[in-house]
Amino acid sequence: MKDSKKILILTYYWPPSGGSGVQRWMYFTKYLKQLGREPIVITLDEKQASYTVLDFELLEEVKDIQVIRTDTKEPLKIYSKILTGSTNKGIPQGAVSKKGWFSKMAAFIRGNFFIPDARKGWNTFAKIEAEKLILQQGIQKVITTGPPHSTHLVGLQLKVQFGIQWWADFRDPWTDIFYNKDLYRSAWSKRIDARWEEKVLQTADGILTTVGGDLIRKLQTKAPDQSFYVLPNGYDAPMMSSVPKTQLKDFHIVFTGLLTENQDYLSPIGVLNTLAHQHQIRLSLAGNIAPGIIEKIKETAPKIEVEYKGYLSHQEVIALMKSGDLLLNFVFRGADREMISGKLFEYLATAIPLLSIGDPQSEAARFLAQASLAQMIDANDIDSQKIFIQKVAQQKGKAKNILPEIENWSRENITKELSVIIEK
Repeated sequence: MKDSKKILILTYYWPPSGGSGVQRWMYFTKYLKQLGREPIVITLDEKQASYTVLDFELLEEVKDIQVIRTDTKEPLKIYSKILTGSTNKGIPQGAVSKKGWFSKMAAFIRGNFFIPDARKGWNTFAKIEAEKLILQQGIQKVITTGPPHSTHLVGLQLKVQFGIQWWADFRDPWTDIFYNKDLYRSAWSKRIDARWEEKVLQTADGILTTVGGDLIRKLQTKAPDQSFYVLPNGYDAPMMSSVPKTQLKDFHIVFTGLLTENQDYLSPIGVLNTLAHQHQIRLSLAGNIAPGIIEKIKETAPKIEVEYKGYLSHQEVIALMKSGDLLLNFVFRGADREMISGKLFEYLATAIPLLSIGDPQSEAARFLAQASLAQMIDANDIDSQKIFIQKVAQQKGKAKNILPEIENWSRENITKELSVIIEK
């Protein structure tokens, strides 16, 4: 018997996995449930998963969701152990290490022998559980989300085998992702990966993305007859309203999230250092940040107080944001035009001024331009950075960054759009 209320969701990242990538479908499932649908999640045992960080507090958000956890077989934990002595600290995230012969060899193996990615060892286990649920419970709607984009290959198989309705969610680009250029991929590997991507794009009943613009245009060239739906990540309104805003005596700058050498983070830090004679400045950093980057920041800005708080829970991150006078964001090089970080929506929801370093002509820049005190500035445009920071510092305690109709970007309202798409 077919069941139209049930939606099977295959996602590699799921609580207690931490970080921003997990939150998209964590919140979608939460609000789909509130809208009367019955999401069922297939994911994997966190003890076997290649997660960089864990946040057990996120489990509370999805305590009412049915979750099936599976085994997996993948090499990333072994790679991390050899590289760093830890099973999670060396797992690549947002950048590919090319320091030393081992890292270069590992990048080559990852790029040429694990297509589309090194997490595809989960697929067999995920497919077995999905087949059981489809046969036993009459599920007709399936969603796969990537990265890892190998997850979409399970959706492709289920579509062919059972004729289910299937949506593929591209949280980030696939073959066009900015770090693929560092994987030493052969022409043969690139062709295989491109064929899988095109097969997924052309076979799915619909493609979900987090951003339109250049990403949609690229995907449309690969599947011109496909239906594309832009569903940004948004922010969780109940979480945002439950955390009070606080104020420090210092001019408080906050960065949260992933920071790598593939982001231009030093130029605004240098600007802050030049302003230290006018303002007492504190820079708070939280998230997945290598010790070497923290040291570079401290060396670049010896006149300001720099504090690294490590990895924080989601609620602690919101509290840190709401204690700031200025929020910093750094776009990944090569990702300017095809990605809008989910963190930007949370930053905007705090109503705190926002400085983002990246391409001023990008989709994210156009989005930020709608807000009253947010700006995307090129890393080399030191003068504009200084003017913006000075403007915010002079309004300390009074500055508000207002995005008109910010409530349209709440997780709940975006899930309502998703529900309509699924119903179609």
